[in-house]
Amino acid sequence: FVGNSTYLDDHGPPPQKVLPFPSQVVYNRVGKCGSRTVVLLLRILSEKHGFNLVTSDIHNKTRLTKNEQMELIKNISTAEQPYLFTRHVHFLNFSRFGGDQPVYINIIRDPVNRFLSNYFFRRFGDWRGEQNHMIRTPSMRQEERYLDINVCILENYPECSNPRLFYIIPYFCGQHPRCREPGEWALERAKLNVNENFLLVGILEELEDVLLLLERFLPHYFKDVLSIYKNPEHRKLGNLTVTVKKTVPSPEAIQVLYQRMRYEYEFYYYVKEQFHLLKRKFGLKSHIRKPRPRPEFFIPSPLETEEPIDDEEEDDEKWLEDIYKR
Repeated sequence: FVGNSTYLDDHGPPPQKVLPFPSQVVYNRVGKCGSRTVVLLLRILSEKHGFNLVTSDIHNKTRLTKNEQMELIKNISTAEQPYLFTRHVHFLNFSRFGGDQPVYINIIRDPVNRFLSNYFFRRFGDWRGEQNHMIRTPSMRQEERYLDINVCILENYPECSNPRLFYIIPYFCGQHPRCREPGEWALERAKLNVNENFLLVGILEELEDVLLLLERFLPHYFKDVLSIYKNPEHRKLGNLTVTVKKTVPSPEAIQVLYQRMRYEYEFYYYVKEQFHLLKRKFGLKSHIRKPRPRPEFFIPSPLETEEPIDDEEEDDEKWLEDIYKR
């Protein structure tokens, strides 16, 4: 005690780094939902704003044993703050293992579009390298690589049926084994986590609005993100991550997918509704469209949510810029 008071008398309190709040952010990115575009932006932003971007080379292990969860949480929690950790991993409950719960963010997209993007990406990669897909899936047999998407869906191949199609919800439900079973339990738990642990879950179809809100909520991490995203140099980079050789399944095949993915759609519509409420709260317009009927009753145009690289219509650009200047 005495020694300590002498130190303080002589030197004053040791200098402390003033951290922004929140100083712990996790982006447990959902596969094929624009996350490569966002990570490109984060690399630029981390240098610009001086936060610690912690990425992972593990892309195909989303479900962890209890020991793996503890190990990963320990590693993340000891990272230098402020940090933003990103990895394809199902929701981790830090408080379950005695850690401080970080703030979560994420982005999802129309489930059929996500599935199609992944289906063709696994086979043919993207424009970053024609041989990319061979490196990514070297053991895939030629007949599987060139398997017609309609055959895969209508003949119920494992890749095009449950549980493989139950993909987005587990990222929000978590590591519990039941989170991988398509059903109400996982759906409700995912919704609860969105409400309690996620600062923002955006939708890829409205990426510019997602970026605007991230900038508003997390300025230490995302200040100027929209101007970087709209920069022509960044657009060029983004174009490299567009999946190639996509084809559109038949209406019949799409209807089958919708039936199989009904829980995914219920979750997607829930998140979309919450996102639109948030946008309204902060004065962002949404396009006025007639509300679509539920998936059982309509055929979508499945490729309408291409990775959002191309410019929007001019009117959209105008109001987004006006908001950005405020």
